[in-house]
Amino acid sequence: MGRHELAAVLEMTWATFDRTKPHTAVGFPPLVSSQGALVLLWDLEQAVAYREGRPLPVIPPGEDDADLLDRREASALLGVKPRSIDSYKTDPRLADHVVVVGGVEHWPRAAVRAYGAARGTVAGTQGRPKGSGDMVPRDLLPGRIAELLNENPAVSAAYTVEVLGISTSTAQKHLQQERAVRIAALMRTEPGLDIEGAADRLGYPPAVRRTALKVAQRLYDAP
Repeated sequence: MGRHELAAVLEMTWATFDRTKPHTAVGFPPLVSSQGALVLLWDLEQAVAYREGRPLPVIPPGEDDADLLDRREASALLGVKPRSIDSYKTDPRLADHVVVVGGVEHWPRAAVRAYGAARGTVAGTQGRPKGSGDMVPRDLLPGRIAELLNENPAVSAAYTVEVLGISTSTAQKHLQQERAVRIAALMRTEPGLDIEGAADRLGYPPAVRRTALKVAQRLYDAP
């Protein structure tokens, strides 16, 4: 689970969690996300045990076929670059097994191994030619962007590019639009809430919301 889910398990508001950062305390359950991952993940059972003051359940060491691997771990297992996973994952042998944890796609180790074993018999070209465009189909982008914002309202365009394999301009455009839609929607559901207040409530820091505010105002004023 990601930070927002962790805050809920610890029975904290997002604002309190973001301010106090309880996950940095000594003795807090360790991360289960891969080394270097930008989206931090924790084990649910360990978080619940920590909240209740119980000993943390032990996560079995070693590798298991049921282990969920993110794109970095999957690429390491297959011996390819992480960007390659963005094209491989559309294959049904991976797509049919995808599990989204904290807004991040994961695949069971067994499915990744099976895909790797069959790579030599895969028909057609693996991946996209250079310059062929965004890695994620455009009709799926709004949903993927929404997932990233659900996990981290302050998600950057650079991270979005890394995770989704899209261009910087496309990431900026979709993040701006999704933030604007959410700001306008919140203002409509809470009369009297101004645009800056709505952005604050949604957790959008000033650095990522300036352009979104202009779009949100137009959406809000539209009949």
